[in-house]
Amino acid sequence: MNRHHNFIYLTLSLVFTLLVSALFPYVENEVGIGAYGLKAMLLATFAVTLVSLRFGQYWRPFIAVLIAVYISLAIVQYLLLMQEREYLFLSVLLVFFIGTAYGTARQVLFSGHVDLNEVVGSIAIFLLVGLIWAVFYLLIMEASPDAFNGLEQNSWVANFSDAAYFSFVTLTTLGYGDISPATDFARVVVYLEAIFGVFYMAVVVASLINANQNQTKDQ
Repeated sequence: MNRHHNFIYLTLSLVFTLLVSALFPYVENEVGIGAYGLKAMLLATFAVTLVSLRFGQYWRPFIAVLIAVYISLAIVQYLLLMQEREYLFLSVLLVFFIGTAYGTARQVLFSGHVDLNEVVGSIAIFLLVGLIWAVFYLLIMEASPDAFNGLEQNSWVANFSDAAYFSFVTLTTLGYGDISPATDFARVVVYLEAIFGVFYMAVVVASLINANQNQTKDQ
């Protein structure tokens, strides 16, 4: 993959993941493959980051290990039908999203120049942050199924789309109210995301202004 468009590939894979998760109720009810489709799309996102991104010498081994663990968990869960592996699945996703967001931020924010790839990279960071908090919410629900009003007790795959929806609504401070935190700990996690979302937009704007000034000076 062309490194000049690597964040475009990442962003597209994240968008497709969100779209696939939104289709889960339909394909699960009709053909029963919703869970496999979402897990396969997440695995494809792992593969995209492995092939297209370069965040240092340890990046590829790091992603390769996560892919191996992810596939192993999927096989074990399929063969043994062990639902308690959900915590491990979500932990792998959390580590992946955090690591990818951190590496992308280091290359995109305050890099000193701006092109289409960097702009798309800032969008990818935003999507990754929303997904990070979505996984946090799913982990909270695994420990406390009644932590959120409007979210039913279900598998993380079935709740992934709703958790992502709530996460992005919170991140952008829209706050529709159809899903809301019901416990003190959940409320803390939710308002921390809202605070992060406000500051992230300020950081992106400052980064773009700084890069534009540097490019103007170099001309």
